[in-house]
Amino acid sequence: MSRTYTVKVRDRAKGVEHTFQVPEDRYILHTGEKQGIDLPFSCRNGACTTCAVRVISGEIYQPEAVGLSYDLRQQGYALLCVSYARSDLEVETQDEDEVYELQFGRYFGKGKVRVGLPLDED
Repeated sequence: MSRTYTVKVRDRAKGVEHTFQVPEDRYILHTGEKQGIDLPFSCRNGACTTCAVRVISGEIYQPEAVGLSYDLRQQGYALLCVSYARSDLEVETQDEDEVYELQFGRYFGKGKVRVGLPLDED
């Protein structure tokens, strides 16, 4: 029998808190949705940052969160669509653009786009 944990999600954008029970073998986002809780999401496969949260307390397991670097995970960020609770948990939704900038900002948007040389024509 799997354990069940209490998960509290503070939705910063909407100014509300949701508290619900999540079995340890179920994704947090999917479980919340099945209980009628409206949480932010987009891709549902851990590749974007729409469902990003910051862990306030508790333990989360997210082996499929390809949309977050190891460094961001170490800083307490998680993606609810591919995360499992490993204890009672409290998280806070994040601004998608802020997390995206933390994740990819060093690679994109740095100065003007430079156009390469034209291809040689034979």
